[in-house]
Amino acid sequence: MPVVIPGGSGQIGRALARHFHDQGRRVTVLSRNPLPSPWRTIAWDGRNLGEWVKEIDGAGIVINLAGRSVNCRYGAVNRPEIMDSRVHATRAVGEAIAQAARPPKLWMNASTATIYRHALDRAMDESTGELGGTEPESPPSWRFSIDVATRWEAAFFEELTPATRKLALRTAIVMGPARGGTFDILVNLVRAGLGGRAGSGRQYVSWIHEADFLRAIDFLIGREDLAGCVNLSAPAPLPNADFMRALRSACGIPIGLPASNWMLEIGAFFLRTETELLLKSRRVVPGRLLAAGFEFQFPEWAGAATDLMRHRRLHQS
Repeated sequence: MPVVIPGGSGQIGRALARHFHDQGRRVTVLSRNPLPSPWRTIAWDGRNLGEWVKEIDGAGIVINLAGRSVNCRYGAVNRPEIMDSRVHATRAVGEAIAQAARPPKLWMNASTATIYRHALDRAMDESTGELGGTEPESPPSWRFSIDVATRWEAAFFEELTPATRKLALRTAIVMGPARGGTFDILVNLVRAGLGGRAGSGRQYVSWIHEADFLRAIDFLIGREDLAGCVNLSAPAPLPNADFMRALRSACGIPIGLPASNWMLEIGAFFLRTETELLLKSRRVVPGRLLAAGFEFQFPEWAGAATDLMRHRRLHQS
């Protein structure tokens, strides 16, 4: 069953492409900047139909990950790029599927666990989770991320593809051992002595080990009865202070300097990013995956961090 991954040149896309390639599937990545790889990578602009639509016709699975990185300042230039890169790419993929003579059986579209409200009181799953943007304790600037998530999903579900099952992947932070990824950045902070709590440390961190992310994708492919929104997150989100403590333990570094809110604001300004990525409480759990019988290999962060550090050392040796 051929797999097409629009926007598959980032960390998650490369992991998925490698995963399917190793399974012996024919993999095609659509990228704005195609680079040599063990799988086919062809150009698209993420907006307009073109020669790339031939890859959709006859594919078994499409996993659309396209979207500009949110690791930036949400200024006047970046905001429309973040929004449009997701909405336009989703609509383009939907149009290609709708006109295909042999449409794919499954279309997975990236979404985000950030769609849920800033939650300290209880966990958010697909059935009981409340969408964010109205909670009084969150800064107005966080509204943009919710707008992106809701419009992204709306564009996905508005596309009429009756022959194709659709899954919106509300994904938490995917932790993998590769250089340049989120886990690598966090480890470097810990080793620099900056691995203490962020802000109050009470805000929850939702995450998923890369191995479980890939296993969950395989699981969802095989479960033809599942459609709609699915949370891809480990079942045990934990407060930032505990998250960083476990990471320091995995790194063998007992102490990390904490960062107050004002320190994070200054750091985010100079790093050209947003403090929302650290301070919003994402207490997301995978209700539908667990109900369907999926078993996590790494349900707890301490074990996941230890395993990721082991793989990281093996890659560096």
